[in-house]
Amino acid sequence: MKLIKVAGAVLNQTPMDWRGNKARILTAIKEAQNQKVTILCLPELCVTGYGCEDMFYAPSIHQKALETLWEIVPHTQDLIACIGLPVLYQNRIFNTSALLVNGQLMGFVAKRFLAGNGIHYEPRWFTPWEADKRIELPLWNPISKQQENFAFGDVFFEVGGIKIGFEICEDAWVANRPGRSLYAQGVDVIMNPSASHFAFGKLDTRKRFVLEGSRAFGVAYIYANLLGNESGRAIYDGGVIIASSGSLVAVGERLGFDDCKLTTAVIDVAAARMMQAQASTVFHVPNMDKTGIFIAFQYPSIKPEPPQNKGQSWESSPTLQEEEFTRALTLGLFDYMRKSRSSGFVVSLSGGADSAAVLACAFLMLKMGIKAIGLEAFKEKISYVKGIKTAKNAEEIGRLLLTSIYQPSKNSSQTTRNAAKEVAKALCSDHHEVNVSNAVKFYVEAIAKAIERPLTWEKDDITLQNIQARVRAPSAWMFANLRNALLLSTSNRSEAAVGYATMDGDTSGGLSPIAGIDKAFLRQWLRWLEHEGPLGENLNIPALKFINQQQPTAELRPAEQKQTDEDDLMPYDVLDEIEEAAIRDKKSPLECLALLEANRQNIPRETLKEWVAKFFRLWSRNQWKRERYAPSFHLDDKNLDPKTWCRFPILSSGFQEEIEEMLAS
Repeated sequence: MKLIKVAGAVLNQTPMDWRGNKARILTAIKEAQNQKVTILCLPELCVTGYGCEDMFYAPSIHQKALETLWEIVPHTQDLIACIGLPVLYQNRIFNTSALLVNGQLMGFVAKRFLAGNGIHYEPRWFTPWEADKRIELPLWNPISKQQENFAFGDVFFEVGGIKIGFEICEDAWVANRPGRSLYAQGVDVIMNPSASHFAFGKLDTRKRFVLEGSRAFGVAYIYANLLGNESGRAIYDGGVIIASSGSLVAVGERLGFDDCKLTTAVIDVAAARMMQAQASTVFHVPNMDKTGIFIAFQYPSIKPEPPQNKGQSWESSPTLQEEEFTRALTLGLFDYMRKSRSSGFVVSLSGGADSAAVLACAFLMLKMGIKAIGLEAFKEKISYVKGIKTAKNAEEIGRLLLTSIYQPSKNSSQTTRNAAKEVAKALCSDHHEVNVSNAVKFYVEAIAKAIERPLTWEKDDITLQNIQARVRAPSAWMFANLRNALLLSTSNRSEAAVGYATMDGDTSGGLSPIAGIDKAFLRQWLRWLEHEGPLGENLNIPALKFINQQQPTAELRPAEQKQTDEDDLMPYDVLDEIEEAAIRDKKSPLECLALLEANRQNIPRETLKEWVAKFFRLWSRNQWKRERYAPSFHLDDKNLDPKTWCRFPILSSGFQEEIEEMLAS
């Protein structure tokens, strides 16, 4: 046996937070040294932060990144560690991982395959490195006080007789992954520094490429990811994965509230080598001078250890999507709040499902965060909040951080008033009621006077609905200003798809936490939260029965009209099905109709035609609204955010010919 203790660390970094990012990297290094780890994998671009966007074009970013790297180098005694940072070479920017060995910088591996789909725009800033190419990068070494050349490019390292190679995030997701050429070089360990954003069910995909890489290449494979809401929209779920020779040996915690979390494993290099020896593939003599860097290093004697935790109990829950949604949203909200230095959240609580879901997530943020890292550590992370130091529990913190407002008009019901009151009480929110009837009356009468006729529901339905929603925004913003808090908007993805939202009304806010999730799932999640809640947390919220027993309604028309959202639009599950086919899968109206007919045989064809036509018309007409939504969290591959995922022209034909063809079919 040749046993080596390896580790991956997840880090909650922030773009351009030089002091904080370095401190968290050093914490991981120190913890690895304390646990007698020899090889440590840290996340992609962990020095600068992954989400620097166009600041990657700033010369100072590259200067500070290198300065920070050199400050970290001396701390890596008795350790082999990779550190992610951008490097400028020949007037091109490369996404690299630097290898540090025993207090020395040994070289840089450049990413070969850049993520340019979905929320990722790496080709905008970085240049992909060419396979089998290596150069010598001249850098001033402030430690030796002289200029030195460092290996740079497609390179592996032989450290103390152990060959170490890299696949940087996207490198492992492509068919022609670098692991293939590393296998030909007889590499023993592959490190994968990643910045892989959260999406529902994505962990299984990561496990597959880690396991397949370790099995196919006969190596130990270490995957390390970022953690938390790094730069606003993407939430990173962490989750170190370590595999050896096709066996999973360690899986780290996901969606935690720690700044740094280490996951370790003891791997047998000799066993992995024998797995390669048994492979019946053609052997190609490698050109060692072309890609190999040889470094002296003494590995400590290590005893076998049992495998670490292979996942949390909630990971195998039958309601995994509800679990992931809860944990991703709570972590995302917490990081957004503290990194923006907001002193809490304000929610305009309508007594309906969307606003209740938003406030529930903020409440769960408190409860789950405190349980995860402890009351004092939680308070320390938001120590800038006035009064936080004397708060004794989650309930007291809730009254400091959470503010809710119920704003009835004359069309609001006692049902929603009572629901808002009971939910706010259960969620420990500082709750207020501000009646907007007089404000609505003022605007209606002022406009009627200006146009010299009264406004009526028969002629002015949308105008009279929207003023009720829109007039609620000023008081919500006032509460946000008074509390130095962040106003959360409450519109969901289903509404965003068809523009069923009032601009500067329910879309008002600095952050739109649920704009990436559909209404049908939100209603399902609220029922789950009422009766069950996250596994092992004892956090079900019975008061949500006041929300779940209602049919969703905007309550903007007179009560006798019995307005409901689905009467205004179509059943939400149908809307979501059309959205998935039309927007995610790019199906035409006629193709969408065919899919609906196959799945909804109990609904008349003419009704389905009407719904499909309505969706495409409203989708096209309301792109301008989606362009104006507050930043939202990315949760799955059906995101509608035009800035990071789903681009669509603001002006278009609106599928006019396609709709006509469908209606005539």
